[in-house]
Amino acid sequence: MTVAAVLWDMDGTLLDSEKLWDIGVRELAEELGGRMTDAIRHALIGADARNALRILFDGLGLELDPAAMLAAGQWLERRVTELMAGPIPWRPGAQDALATLRAAGLPAALVTNTKRSITELCLETLGRHMFDVSVCGDEVDNGKPAPDPYLRAARLLGVAPEDCVAVEDSPTGSAAGLAAGCRVLVVPCEIAVPSRPGLEFRESLVGLTVDELALVHAGAR
Repeated sequence: MTVAAVLWDMDGTLLDSEKLWDIGVRELAEELGGRMTDAIRHALIGADARNALRILFDGLGLELDPAAMLAAGQWLERRVTELMAGPIPWRPGAQDALATLRAAGLPAALVTNTKRSITELCLETLGRHMFDVSVCGDEVDNGKPAPDPYLRAARLLGVAPEDCVAVEDSPTGSAAGLAAGCRVLVVPCEIAVPSRPGLEFRESLVGLTVDELALVHAGAR
C-alpha cells in the first residue's frame, strides 16, 4: 500500500525549536519561584499547553490554581513569541526532506501541540505552502499523546490514518501517532523514544525519500 499522506510534527522534528521552548519554560520556572529539573523538562517535551502547565506546577510543588496557571500560560506564550520572532533553525535534513516529499506530490499536514498563535510564527520559517492543512494543540479537545490531532489531520486531508506516516521526535508525539492508527517514523531529538511495535527509527531526516517513507509504512506493519 502506498503512503496516502505524511503528517509532520513540528517542534524537535522539523524545527530545532525545543531549545527555544527550553529557554521559555526554564525562565517561567524561575518566575514561579522554582527551579527546572531535568525530569520536569523531559516530561514537558511534546506536551500540549494544558498538560505542560500541570506538569510544571506539579513538578515545582505548586498548587494547581486555575488563575495562576492561566497567568503562567500567558507569560510563557509571550516569552516564546519573542523567542520565535525570527528565523528558527531547522533540524538536520528536515528542510530538504519536506521539500522532496512536497515536490513528489505527497499530501502533507503539520500536526503540532503548539498553539496556533505560535505555530503561525513557525510557519514563516517552514513555509505555509509546504502543507495542505495544519492542526494545532488548541484546535482539538485533547492534544498529544491523545490521537485527536492526528485524527483531525487525516480527516481534513480525506485519508485514513492507517494509510499515513506520522513523523515524530518524542514519546508523547509517537504515542499520539500510534493511537491514531498511523505508522510512525521516529527521529529522536532531545530525549530517547522507547522502541514499540509500530515505530520505525531514523537518526535524522537527511536523505529521506518518498520510496523510503513507503518502506517505513510497510515495515511498521
